[in-house]
Amino acid sequence: MNEMQCAEFKQAFDEGRLVVYPTEAVMGIGCDPDNHKAVNTLLALKDRPVEKGMILIADTYSRLLPYVDDSLISLDMRPVIFSSWPGPVTWLLPKSASAPDWITGGQDKIAVRVTNHPTVIDLCRAAGRPLVSTSANPSGLTPAKSVSEAKNYFGDNVIYIDGKTGGYNSPSTIRDCASGKVIRA
Repeated sequence: MNEMQCAEFKQAFDEGRLVVYPTEAVMGIGCDPDNHKAVNTLLALKDRPVEKGMILIADTYSRLLPYVDDSLISLDMRPVIFSSWPGPVTWLLPKSASAPDWITGGQDKIAVRVTNHPTVIDLCRAAGRPLVSTSANPSGLTPAKSVSEAKNYFGDNVIYIDGKTGGYNSPSTIRDCASGKVIRA
């Protein structure tokens, strides 16, 4: 992304707008995780219940630390978790005391991923924080794989960041940090 695109994204992000962007496998839709109104708008647009929780995606693990209680990650799981990043693996990690319930769905864990997608890395750097990342589709419909597919779902209700997905065939694998168990393949 060029400097002007990053500035336009940052303004939209700061204003609480929703943004569609390419991820490792599908187009993602997201917003500022700390903006309750923006997250509620996203949940309503997708017709997604808050109890399902949301994924946070970041360019570095350190950006996720305000949302994760790192001290509760077991020593034996740390190499497994950190060797899977950056990449298309989302982990359910212990949430921090300050992680908002509108992101965690009121659960004691939070879904987080450190990405290797260059566009998402640029977006996180521009925002200075992680992004909410859920597939760009209304609940129950096929995730968009391009901006044009996402526009068919969301029209002019969101900002679009053009780019190609990372080439994976399905959304990120989700694993639990306590057991290592795959929750979604």
